[in-house]
Amino acid sequence: WRYPLISFASVLGMICLWALITGTGMVSSRVLPSPGIVLAQAGHILRNGYADNSLLVHIGWSLFRATSGFLLGIALAIPVGLLMSYNKTIGAITQPIFGFFRPIPPIAFIPLMIVWFGIGETSKILLIFAASFNYTVLNSAAGMRSVPEQLIRAGTNLGLTRWQLFTKIQLPGALPYVFPAALPAILTGVKTSAAVSWAVLVAAELIAAQAGLGFIITDAGTFFRISDVFIGILIIGVIGLCIEFLITAFERRLLHWQ
Repeated sequence: WRYPLISFASVLGMICLWALITGTGMVSSRVLPSPGIVLAQAGHILRNGYADNSLLVHIGWSLFRATSGFLLGIALAIPVGLLMSYNKTIGAITQPIFGFFRPIPPIAFIPLMIVWFGIGETSKILLIFAASFNYTVLNSAAGMRSVPEQLIRAGTNLGLTRWQLFTKIQLPGALPYVFPAALPAILTGVKTSAAVSWAVLVAAELIAAQAGLGFIITDAGTFFRISDVFIGILIIGVIGLCIEFLITAFERRLLHWQ
């Protein structure tokens, strides 16, 4: 019980420091509004909405975009990553391609997404998909490589074909409940992709979004409504924290031996 209490105390201490800085006038409220001002404005937005939409509508649109891109990314990245490790030729073909695209920030693709897919939801979801895919595919490949070599050699000595090795040893070794050696690496990729997908959301909603938390931040920043910017940032942070807690709880239940 002590560690959750320490975590709560650290958050409370950060809020108190924020209130102290703004309350003593060290920083202008136009640059850094006090917690009281942000809380009052949050209540106003919760009651009246923002830009003709309720706050729940903005949160719903952001969750839809981030979740769609994230799920599409991991659904494609896990089999591709497993295949990259299974077949060295495919791995040799794909490794330099992924190595080239991985350092490029997703926001750099915004102009291309607009040109290729327009300003609708497709371009936003695909931008989040690209970020999610890149992080999961490498961890999935590493998960396949973590299957013990002794099992593969034993299967080879027993006369298994390459397809039988893949279906009977390597693939079950990369999936849970059978031989979960590869699962920690895969879940690490999923957790990273979830965080990145949620972080890329603001960039994705720069593409002519009319609703969403990223829209609130960019629109409020345009008109220098700093309190509204803070509200959008805080909501994104709280939801991201909840997502991380959910994935961590799932990971602890599935990887209980760790």
